[in-house]
Formats: sequence, C-alpha cells, structure tokens
Amino acid sequence: MKRELFDADQELFRESVAEFLKREVQPFHDQWEKDGVVPRQVWLDAGRVGLLGHGVPEEYGGTGVHDYRYNQIVNEEICRAHATGLGITLQNDVMAPYLVDLTNDEQKKRWLPGFASGELITAIAMTEPGTGSDLQGIKTSAVRDGDEFVLNGAKTFITNGINADLVVVVAQTDPEAGAQGFSLICVERGTPGFERGRNLDKVGMKAQDTAELFFDDVRVPAANLIGTEGQGFIHLMRNLPQERLSIATCAVASADFMLQHTIEYCRDRTAFGRPIGRFQNTRFVLAESATEVDLGRAYVDRAVQLLNRGELTVEDAAKAKWWTTEMCNRVMDRCLQLHGGYGYMMEYPVARAWQDSRVQTIFGGTTEIMKEIVGRGLGL
Repeated sequence: MKRELFDADQELFRESVAEFLKREVQPFHDQWEKDGVVPRQVWLDAGRVGLLGHGVPEEYGGTGVHDYRYNQIVNEEICRAHATGLGITLQNDVMAPYLVDLTNDEQKKRWLPGFASGELITAIAMTEPGTGSDLQGIKTSAVRDGDEFVLNGAKTFITNGINADLVVVVAQTDPEAGAQGFSLICVERGTPGFERGRNLDKVGMKAQDTAELFFDDVRVPAANLIGTEGQGFIHLMRNLPQERLSIATCAVASADFMLQHTIEYCRDRTAFGRPIGRFQNTRFVLAESATEVDLGRAYVDRAVQLLNRGELTVEDAAKAKWWTTEMCNRVMDRCLQLHGGYGYMMEYPVARAWQDSRVQTIFGGTTEIMKEIVGRGLGL
C-alpha cells in the first residue's frame, strides 16, 4: 500500500541515512556482533551526518525540528540494514524527550551539545533484577544529603549500558509516597561508586551493549535531578508512548525487511523442479505476512501523526507495541520456515533477524503488560 506520511525532504533524508548505514555500519556489523559493542566513533559519525539530535534546539547543536517522522526514518533504515547493534534509536526516541523537555537551561548547556554530536551517549536505567515491567517495585534509592543525593541499588538489561556517558536513573526518593516517591537522577561516567557489570550475553542483538549497572553510595549533585522531584513516575508515563511507538516502528520495518528478502529467496530456491514460491502454501504464507505488515504499518503511520500532534494515548501506543511486535515474530518465524534448513544457519540473514526480533515483545513492556494497559483503558 502506498504510504503518504513523508514529504520530499524526508525522503531525501532517508537516502542519506541509508547511504550512511551502507558505508559506515554494514561492512563492520559482523565484527561488532563478535565484540558485543559498537565503537564510539560510530556515534560521532552519526552525529556528524545528522542522525542524532532531532528535537534538540539548534542552539545546542540539534536540528530544532520536532517531527517524529525523522526518527521513524532512522529506525526503519537501521532495521532494513539489519544494524541492530546501534543504540541510536534509544538515544533519539527514548532519551531525547527526557533531556530536552525535563532539563533546565544549565543542564541543557551541559549535556545537549554532546548528545546531538554523538560525544555523549545516554541510557535510562529503569529495570532492576527483581522488578521487570513493575516500575513501582523499583528499590534503587536516592537519599538527599545536603546538595547531593546518595544513590544505592542495581539495574539490569540497560541498553547502551557499557558505552553510556550519562545514565538517567529511576530512583526512589520518598519510600512513603508510593508512585509519587520516584525521581529521575542523571549519573555521569566516572562518578565514584558507579560501576558497570557484565556486558550481557543475549539471544540476539549481539552488537548492542546491554549491561548491569551498580550504585554503591554514589554521590550525585542535586543539580543532576531532572524534572520534578517525586514526579519521576509521571515523567516516565508521559514518555513511554513514544518509546513503545519506537519499538513498533522497528517491528514493522524488521518484518518488512525479512519478508522482502524471503520473497526473493522463494523466487530463486527450487524444489521438485520449480521455485518454491510457486507452491500454493508458500504464496499463502507470504500473502498473509504481506497483509499483516501493511496493516501494522498503516496503524503505526497513523500513530506517528497523532504523536506529532501530542494526541497519541498510552492505550493506543500499547496497542501498536504489542500487536506489531507479535506480528513481527510471526513473520520472522514463517520466513525462517520457508528457508528450510538454511534458515537455521547463522550465515543466512533470516537466522539473525529471527533471533534479534524475539526481544521486541519483551522490552519496553511485555505483550502481557500492554494488553493490561489496553484492557484498563476499556474500563475493565
């Protein structure tokens, strides 16, 4: 189905993103998967060509453009290039709203120029070993001591955890206040007591550094609090729709990338004297997948329009997130099956894509949590 979401300038931007990935990322991604981390130079290169900092004011080195379509284009091209190791999506889609909307002038001057240039890599530390999707169960504490917070606790599954120079930590600042007792505190690289644990060995997304973080009596200046003390949970809820839409854009793009690859494979691969694409079962499987990808893309494109207008609801973002990620896993599984034994070989793109896609129904809130959000929105 023809898309009508992007204008001519955005399509030119898409070409530049694709060219950057082809030149600076794809030839090296296999090595990064072996290393378990992407070199910091890639971030600097991405900042130089304008892949970072959409929404960051021009005075701080960004584009000053608040239009999520640019983020969507970056996400889609990263998925088409199968460059799953890049943490750029987290930087643009998840971290930008916190550092642009919740910071004061001094904080903006301190962090945003490096954020837009790629010199400052960021992460957000929500998940803890015992909490998962239950954010209200967070135990990491930040106790006020004069002009500082003393931070103690542990986080896990933190994207960009190894490379990050600035980590937004969700911490409990008032244990008696329930949901009103959480705050967002920025911890900078090199702060005494802040340690990184393992670069976690994952099923997929091998080049993406994902780490454990530990805070042992970490003294953080009170000036590193972003947003309002005690309103951290509200800040998180406000920004989670964009994060979940980001995951949905990647899910649709990843499914489409592998679907197109599989269609070509089915045209060339022969069995019983003819291309396997000429068997009715193959055509039906691909027809179902093509339809689901188109339906998912139509919903996501509509959600992007609503996000740009400030009208995307928590429930609609949850619908997008759970349905598209489940759809992506279905499509990936079908594509692998159509490749037969070759689909199980890591030298074939479908094997890695199948591995990489599996986490999408888990991070950013599991499918079960998304359905719970939608169900509550129905008044149930």
